[in-house]
Amino acid sequence: MDRMVKRRKVLQGLVFGSAGAGLVFAETRSAQEETQVLAQRKIRIVAVSCSCRPGKTTAQGLRYVLEAAQAVAPDRIETVLIELAGLRIPVEPALGLPLLPGDKDDFPQVAEQIASPQVKALIVGSPVHYGNMSTLCKAFLDRLGQFRKEFVLSGRLAGALAVGGARNGGQEYVLESIHRALLCHEMMIVGDGRPTGHFGATLWNPGTDDISGDEFGIKTAQNLGRHIATLALRCG
Repeated sequence: MDRMVKRRKVLQGLVFGSAGAGLVFAETRSAQEETQVLAQRKIRIVAVSCSCRPGKTTAQGLRYVLEAAQAVAPDRIETVLIELAGLRIPVEPALGLPLLPGDKDDFPQVAEQIASPQVKALIVGSPVHYGNMSTLCKAFLDRLGQFRKEFVLSGRLAGALAVGGARNGGQEYVLESIHRALLCHEMMIVGDGRPTGHFGATLWNPGTDDISGDEFGIKTAQNLGRHIATLALRCG
């Protein structure tokens, strides 16, 4: 009996000793390969500006979002801003119709950037047009439907930004419309997070094409960026 007890203690010592050695080896390997592992685990956050006016307030607002997102983990997060202004995004392919004679289609190059497995979050921004998203935003979301056939975007994070001509100019209606479309892809909707903690980024263009004075709106954009980046790192 004593011999069996002693043998069991010896075996336990060997097991724990091996585990300890393995942990030491793992820590050494982790230190040596940390840079490489982090590089391989980089994630990308893409923002799409659905304004027909390049570089204006919708794009400006999305830059606030992306800057805040990248600041969460500069070594691990890449950000991309896609402006649809100047691009041709015809809706006919989404309806199964041929393009008009002489028309071009720039959506495939946009879709290629969104479809990358490295993209963990998509943020869609639109100006407010009569209480709803822009025509360009609707065309973009309709064309995004090509991903829904195989649910390519399922499980990825999604957020929204809206810029209105008044502080309460219909921004939340636009956010809701964008959210509904992205929910159809099984995407996970993310709001702007603390401390504003509502539905997304809501900015105000006072008619000057300058949103830099909208402190509250900028804060919602920055909070959205931080919130979606933090969650993307957990999922990535």
